Amino acid sequence: MPPPPRRGSGNPRRQSGTGAGAGRPDRSDRPQRSEKSQRSDKPQGGGDKPQRGGDRPQRSDRPQRTDRPQRPDRPARTGRPERTGADRRPPRSESTDRPERPRRDEPFLADDIDARDLDRSARAGLRSLPQTLADRIARHLVAAGRALDERPTVALAHAKYARGLAPRLAIVREAYGVTAYQAGEYAIALAELRAVRRMTGDPSYLAVMADCERGLGRPERALSLCRDPDAKRLAPEDRVELAIVASGARRDRGEYAAAVVALQGPALRRQSVHEWTARLWYAYAAALLDAGRVDEAKQWFESVVGIDEDGETDAEERLAELG
Repeated sequence: MPPPPRRGSGNPRRQSGTGAGAGRPDRSDRPQRSEKSQRSDKPQGGGDKPQRGGDRPQRSDRPQRTDRPQRPDRPARTGRPERTGADRRPPRSESTDRPERPRRDEPFLADDIDARDLDRSARAGLRSLPQTLADRIARHLVAAGRALDERPTVALAHAKYARGLAPRLAIVREAYGVTAYQAGEYAIALAELRAVRRMTGDPSYLAVMADCERGLGRPERALSLCRDPDAKRLAPEDRVELAIVASGARRDRGEYAAAVVALQGPALRRQSVHEWTARLWYAYAAALLDAGRVDEAKQWFESVVGIDEDGETDAEERLAELG
């Protein structure tokens, strides 16, 4: 399974008419008032008081506003015909205006994949979900972890499906990003791990993000991430990983002496062996070799062989190549 995390959409606005008076009928369609409704026929108070509007033309004498130009894209509304049943738009379920959205294909899950096999800290990140959904996502993450070494495409499909079920959960985005990284899909991994950092504020994946930039052929961006101010917040092992990536980015740029210097420091001089020591020594040996310091490189490759019991590196093969 992908490693557990390290420490660490509103409704569209309804559109009304397009422009002022968009639904307003043309005034030439307004019915004219009959003579009985003229103001001169209304009873007036006060004997000799002249009637209002006596010298004004009656409304029926006013010329019609037929010279008003109509909008070229809207015919004059001379009365709305009654809509019959045949004119009405069919219900949404019967409408053929939009194609039906295809269902998401779920990768096959073997019966022996149990949600409880997911790392405890990862399962804790799914607690906000309904139990059924959380178990479904957990099983796909377990399946991704099982398939990663031999079938990375299958692993990526499981992690992507889980991400589609809960895209707002950092733990799911993280698992998809790490799986994509280990499968060599650096653009996907970088996008997902950036999202995780925005969601959580945790810089733990700076080294992986920088290495993704290297994988995409952008060593300058990788070095920029290595200089991120949040790098000071990293755990010791994560700082070592970031230094290894920075050294590799220097080598990508042909700056071999700078690649050697990037790895020098207290971590390299420690006598005690940690889980990251073999990787650090190997990176240092590779940097020395690219810098032309072959004899020193051999010595460091030999030191790696002495502590790399799990065969994490290919130091033995590199020594054989060097004779």
